[in-house]
Amino acid sequence: MEDKERGLAGAPGSVSKYVILGVTGSVAAFKSPLVVRAIKDSGIGVRVVMTEAAKQFVTPLSLELVSGNPVLWDSFQSPLSHIEIARDACALIAAPATLNTISKFSTGVADNLLTTLFMAFRGPVIIAPAMNWRMYDNPIFKDRLAYLKDKGIIEVTPERGALACGEEGVGRMASTQRIVHTLKRTLGANDMKGLKVIVTSGPTREYIDPVRFITNRSSGKMGRALARAACLRGAFVTLISGPSSVPPHDDVLDEIDDAEIIRVETSGEMEKAILEKSKEADIVVMAAAVCDFKPERFSQDKLSRSEGLTLELVKTADILGKISAHASKKTYLTGFAAETGDRKDRAREKLQKKGIDMIVFNDVTQEGAGFDSDTNIMTIITPTEELSIPKMSKDAGANRIFDKILLNIKGRN
Repeated sequence: MEDKERGLAGAPGSVSKYVILGVTGSVAAFKSPLVVRAIKDSGIGVRVVMTEAAKQFVTPLSLELVSGNPVLWDSFQSPLSHIEIARDACALIAAPATLNTISKFSTGVADNLLTTLFMAFRGPVIIAPAMNWRMYDNPIFKDRLAYLKDKGIIEVTPERGALACGEEGVGRMASTQRIVHTLKRTLGANDMKGLKVIVTSGPTREYIDPVRFITNRSSGKMGRALARAACLRGAFVTLISGPSSVPPHDDVLDEIDDAEIIRVETSGEMEKAILEKSKEADIVVMAAAVCDFKPERFSQDKLSRSEGLTLELVKTADILGKISAHASKKTYLTGFAAETGDRKDRAREKLQKKGIDMIVFNDVTQEGAGFDSDTNIMTIITPTEELSIPKMSKDAGANRIFDKILLNIKGRN
């Protein structure tokens, strides 16, 4: 299943389904067209409802042009719009959400189209507060916000930074990426909710001296895709990442509270991190390309070129084997086998030798399956079967892997 099919269960591939974006009277309303565009780029339609105050910061025409739908702000423009719009929407997002609107939501005040619509809507509600840091910290407001969250309202917490008043603090509306990631997660299948998932990703570096190291070509893209897929499906995800070429701030993992990223460099650091974290894990996916060898000796000082260099290598620790020996019986262990050529026999041998539940084989010499690629071609191998996965995006492939893991977990329970 492609990402849009999976993650946006109520989203408009059919035009009848859409998200309601409520825009309120904050300076951050100037970002609203960007939010609309990002939501639409995710395959979701948008209907915009504004408050009167919001029109001081962004025009209805600009939001109508970017959304492709009429923009409403007055209950009497269309007297039953609060019922009609709410009926077919898959989510309601208030972004930016002012203290005034959030407080009205919490007390049931319905004195404008947006607050009336909120009372009529029966789907998931997401709010992205935007205000001065003193207002956000106000204990009365905190009580109102906590009340809404207790009722199931999802907050995309504001960020720290320079505010419109010239002060600095926590109050800036969350980034467009964070808002859209939260929406995707909210509308996703949530079939991994409650599961703790560990994914390893990227290469390791094994140092020769303080400035030189040996490594491999792994980009970390497959591991990131796996962690992202699990996160969007509701899992609590720990990504243990070696030095990755994936940009650090373009991902759901950096934006969602139910995710953590542990950055490591060497195989020893990766081993320590995963052994500490894997004790309570439900699923471990070892997608990292851990170096098989490291220099036998590390020089504390930079080696001189004039002296020449003979490098003696020793094997690194068998991290997957150690996890297999120490993990809980409930933990589902998946490894990866990147080979040159159709060496599924080596992947099967690794599966058996390591005592793991599943291994994902790929031939890195195939076009569209190598390092740094945005696609992959895989074979999922278990002790009893093989499943060929044709070339597809790494995000789609990650979801196929988790589909199989969940099926196998269900089968052994």
